[in-house]
Amino acid sequence: MDDLDDMDHRIVTALRACGTDPRVAGAARALSWAGEHGALWLAGGLAAAAVDPPRRTAWLRGTALTAGAHVVSMGVKRIVRRPRPAHVVPLVRTAGRHSFPSSHATSAAAAAVVFGGLGVRAAWPLAAAVCASRLVAGVHYPSDVAAGAALGALTARLGTHWMRGGSRD
Repeated sequence: MDDLDDMDHRIVTALRACGTDPRVAGAARALSWAGEHGALWLAGGLAAAAVDPPRRTAWLRGTALTAGAHVVSMGVKRIVRRPRPAHVVPLVRTAGRHSFPSSHATSAAAAAVVFGGLGVRAAWPLAAAVCASRLVAGVHYPSDVAAGAALGALTARLGTHWMRGGSRD
């Protein structure tokens, strides 16, 4: 096991141990459930589009960027095929058996970029909490979460001009 793998294993072991506290486990489960397939972010974006008519197009395009980032992460996951941590007992069930990148982290970071750009101050802290929940739940390594967050932020950033009503030059 190389240094990164060793560090990944040690960190996920330590963070999964935090999940022995029932309050922490409950929060990790709730955040993991809410972030499944980007549901939290998609619902939030659609709700914001419904209540903010002047920026409806931006909200809908930001939501589409978030969904697109999630789809990209699922494609990468099928190519890389890294197994989930097997050395800890997970707190939640997962939709698939592959770990890299974290699709929860991808959609969370994408949403933080686009919704943060629309003035939602809670977007980044909530995204960070969703990312952390995957480690506490024992279903991802830190490198999975970091790669997912980077992928989501990059994907969303590339589409920001389009989201705000411009065309992609």
